[in-house]
Amino acid sequence: MADPEEAPGSSRRRPPPARVSPEALAAARGGALEGLAWLGRLPESKASIAYRLLRLLARFVLFAVFRFRIRTDGQEHLPAGGYLLVAAAHRGWMDPFVVMHANPVEPRAWFLGSAPSTFTSRWRERLIHWLGGLLPVWRGGVGVDQHVESARAVIGNGGVFVQMPEGTVSGPPGRLGPFRTGWAVIALRTDAPIVPLAVAGTEELYLGRRMASRVLPVTSVRALAGLDPGAALPAPGSRDELDVARRMSEGVAAILGPAVEAIYPWTVDPPEHPRRWRRRLTWLLLRPGRLDRDE
Repeated sequence: MADPEEAPGSSRRRPPPARVSPEALAAARGGALEGLAWLGRLPESKASIAYRLLRLLARFVLFAVFRFRIRTDGQEHLPAGGYLLVAAAHRGWMDPFVVMHANPVEPRAWFLGSAPSTFTSRWRERLIHWLGGLLPVWRGGVGVDQHVESARAVIGNGGVFVQMPEGTVSGPPGRLGPFRTGWAVIALRTDAPIVPLAVAGTEELYLGRRMASRVLPVTSVRALAGLDPGAALPAPGSRDELDVARRMSEGVAAILGPAVEAIYPWTVDPPEHPRRWRRRLTWLLLRPGRLDRDE
């Protein structure tokens, strides 16, 4: 069934609704807890029966109903657990599902994710809190310390702490956008192994959409920053730490960029390919708004 908003010959398009600011969302809910303070328990690395059942249900919906296809390679590079996973390019709500598709059921992946984008209703927040898998971030938070604590808790319990350093779903398809440095500060202060994951094909969703991911070899904070293997890491909060974090962002972008460009062409359908339910699926789990997809 074709999307009625995209009927041929239509000259009028309804503009997407304006975004509600994260600050307004936080105020409306009486405050904004982040990370472990919001979760209130140790992040699990074991998959509960409820998680396994809901994962199976999600896979049925994504692969049988929406007919999505995800091609993944490089999974032999995944450690047993207790590591940071850095994923890009981040272009839509399917990215966490692509990450989970590339990883086994256990150890569980925990995402450092946007609360405003995810907590669009109370029931969704309650479900995610019960199920686990997200450690929320609110724009304008008090700093990085609580997220470092979250990462240490996940890694210390043998789980996988996932970050998407672009920090937004906007950006060009098939290429990386600018990386923020917060992910690198967390990596520096945990000094855990780092697994880069390239993701492509999630910027626009429709029935039968193809997506791809590629797990790249494990690296480290020192390797990404160009430091000697035994070099001391900079003091937390120092100018040196920010300088090293910037070098790490450049280093991981140099690894992920070519991988994203290599896997992206497989995800591209020709212009005449039907894109049924495009608007519905692209915005299914996102708060509707404008996205910068400029080349």
